[in-house]
Amino acid sequence: MSACVPAPADSARTKHVHPPHSPPPGPRRFRIAGADVSASIAVFLIALPLSLGIALATGAPLQAGLVAAAVGGIVAGRIGGCPLQVSGPAAGLTVVTADLIQQYGWRTTCAITVLAGLAQLGLGCLRVARSALAVSPAIVHGMLAGIGVTIAVAQLHIVLGGTPQSAVPENLAALPAQLANLHPADVAVSALTLTLLFLWPRLPGRVGRVLGKLPAALIAVAAATALAALTGLRLPKVDLPSWSSHALAALPDGPVLGLVAAVLTTTLVCSVQSLLGAVAVDKLVAARPGLTGRVRRSDLDRELLGQGAANVVSGSLGGLPIAGVAVRSSANVAAGAVSRNSTMLHGGYVVIAALLLVPALELIPLASLAALVMSVGLKMVSLNHIRTVTRHREVLVYAVTTGGVVFFGVLEGVALGIAVAVGVALHRLTRTRITHEETEGGHHIHVRGQLTFLAVPRLSRVLHQVPHGADAVVELDGSFMDHAAYETLQDWQKTHTAQGGSVDITGRRPGLRISEPVEVDDCRCRPWTAWRNHQCERPPTATAPPDAGSQDTTGVADLTGGTGGTGGTGGAGGREGTITSSPTDLARGISAFQRNTAPHVRGELARLAREGQQPSQLFLTCADSRVVTSMITSSGPGDLFVVRNVGNFVPPPGEESGDDSVAAAIEYAVDVLKVRSITVCGHSGCGAMQALLGTEPGGAQTPLKRWLRHGLPSLARTPGGGDGAGGPRLAGRAAADTAERLCLANVVQQLEHLRAHESVSRALAAGGADGGLELHGMYFHVGEAQAYLLAEEAGEDGEAVFRRVLETDLTA
Repeated sequence: MSACVPAPADSARTKHVHPPHSPPPGPRRFRIAGADVSASIAVFLIALPLSLGIALATGAPLQAGLVAAAVGGIVAGRIGGCPLQVSGPAAGLTVVTADLIQQYGWRTTCAITVLAGLAQLGLGCLRVARSALAVSPAIVHGMLAGIGVTIAVAQLHIVLGGTPQSAVPENLAALPAQLANLHPADVAVSALTLTLLFLWPRLPGRVGRVLGKLPAALIAVAAATALAALTGLRLPKVDLPSWSSHALAALPDGPVLGLVAAVLTTTLVCSVQSLLGAVAVDKLVAARPGLTGRVRRSDLDRELLGQGAANVVSGSLGGLPIAGVAVRSSANVAAGAVSRNSTMLHGGYVVIAALLLVPALELIPLASLAALVMSVGLKMVSLNHIRTVTRHREVLVYAVTTGGVVFFGVLEGVALGIAVAVGVALHRLTRTRITHEETEGGHHIHVRGQLTFLAVPRLSRVLHQVPHGADAVVELDGSFMDHAAYETLQDWQKTHTAQGGSVDITGRRPGLRISEPVEVDDCRCRPWTAWRNHQCERPPTATAPPDAGSQDTTGVADLTGGTGGTGGTGGAGGREGTITSSPTDLARGISAFQRNTAPHVRGELARLAREGQQPSQLFLTCADSRVVTSMITSSGPGDLFVVRNVGNFVPPPGEESGDDSVAAAIEYAVDVLKVRSITVCGHSGCGAMQALLGTEPGGAQTPLKRWLRHGLPSLARTPGGGDGAGGPRLAGRAAADTAERLCLANVVQQLEHLRAHESVSRALAAGGADGGLELHGMYFHVGEAQAYLLAEEAGEDGEAVFRRVLETDLTA
């Protein structure tokens, strides 16, 4: 059902029946959390000067910025699908709006804003919001960077006391003359604003932490206003005419094609910026402890509907175009907001300020607002984004989009960026590297990239360099092979085999059956597909037929390679990837390592063999076969000194209860290897914890029972009951059951045992300039493939809390 059509009410289902002897429920009371009130004030203090500054930068009436801020807070905040995103006039829309005002006038620009809002409502009804996220991030970041450069160059003229031109080249050409004709008053006010913007968040000490809670933008503009008022500087200031003369939208006037292009441009920029902002807010919410369960993930289609409704209202009332604003949204989340009430309240505060604070607002110097907006524009050129696109080899797309926006306009720059992105994608698709290397064991042919018909001539030439009767290995290091490449490889394999040679076809997933056409890299678990119990589902084209004799499978059988690979098939009718346990399993796995992995790591292992091990961490975890330390920590040879035992126990020191094996490993790691950290890692579904819960006193003392006595202190500190209440917990929820609660308590208890060891206590006490030894607790939930780290501070109930390790934590 469409999001725009409400579901019909069912009278039988919606009728409320009250017990005969109870009074009817009273009216629902509207409650606002205190966190929302404080967050709304913080957002309002940021939004007020920025809204005026963005209106100044576009050339629109300054009241239009206040109208857009109020409507964005109230309308988009109430209807939108991202509860904590704050909408309003955005710096990313400045260049678009300024061009529209210059070309069509203000009242027609308001009509274009209304039409763009209607277009957004239509897109929201069509539920295409997710499709907007298909735009390459390099294009989006390049567009924002180009807009930021345009804003900064234009506002620099106002900062220096002049008037900006209509385009970046003209502003750059006029800059020398502007520098020769400075206005000292404007420069002084702008310099003070920029200085406070830079220094205010960096104030040191306790006083700095307290004052740093006040928005830097508000402090900078207020200080500049006070300087201008106290010193009597003569310079242009904010001019807010009477609301009775405020210009509203009029019927659009201009060429039809130009107006259509203007509406499409405004719709594109508003929608993409708002949707990307909603996704970013979701990440901020996920990183805030305790907020994930209270605030729902963004509904992007509803967010598009909310933005469209806000633009319709804002344009009708003579306001600027509206989009989600990153600065205000991040401030809203950081200030502790828990619902959409904070966004709506901030919009109400803007209405009150626009009606009651006009005399105070008219004291603000325009140069101060220009400096504020110029700093926002410069921040839109993010070095982090540049590093990201460079790492992903998309810097050309970024640079072309930025240059196109700066020199031609937003729509033209985005079009250029899309064209270059398509060209880069096609270039990568056709760029296939095929190498041939002769080794002692035979001939090795390595194909890197997509194997399409464009690479067939090179593939055929390299394949025919292999002598007749030789052993050959063809390694396919790509994700796709089309029909032409498949037939070329199949025909060569048949011919080479018939002449007495052998051919082994391997891919990123050893033992893959390649059919026609084939996607080699369809498994998301790589590079772990070599394990024996790996059972990812295979697509139909990559699965052996149930009955090998019922159809022609010659081509398929040929390309699998006779010598197989790790995780091969169990027989003609068996399911691929599942093999039975046999004495050859170990040899098969070692063979796969020697063929696929050893060539890549041999040099690194040789270096480690020469230099010796220098691990930075001691990782103590359970012997459970599902806990793969190197996988969940993304570590390799030489990174971790690992100790594994049943239950990840650290027996306390002492003759009666001590265990020399674990104690010796701890002493060696701390005193000899000089590790910087020790991690005790428990996991879900631990068999040792289940055994502890089911152990009855007395009975025969088996080796397992004697070992499990090291977990009795963990059992003693675990509250009873099956509701998961009390004891250590995971952030956002209590433990699922007593077994999980015991697993968490066991990690905390074993850390206490660890501190009792002499070598550890000595290293902790020594400390030092480099921070000394660190102890960490970790819990790995096997079913979720999610890691949790023990927080340094306890929860509100005084119990230990394990917090999720997020994807964003790895890229910070």
